[in-house]
Amino acid sequence: MPIYEFYCQPCDAKFEKLVLKKGQQIACPKCRNLEVRRLISACSFGSADGTVRPSSEKSCSSCTASSCSSCGGGH
Repeated sequence: MPIYEFYCQPCDAKFEKLVLKKGQQIACPKCRNLEVRRLISACSFGSADGTVRPSSEKSCSSCTASSCSSCGGGH
């Protein structure tokens, strides 16, 4: 069951919601508006050392490896 991010334009609120079933009606927790927009979220992935980094994070500036875990940068 995914957790999605939503945006409510009338009250400018961003919030997360666990969506239990397809077609579930989502209301803004701040103003109760039912016309909210689902946002596209950046995913995070765990690395071999147990840290979590955004998928958009590139390698460190100290080398040309594709990830810091392979060069020992430890960022």
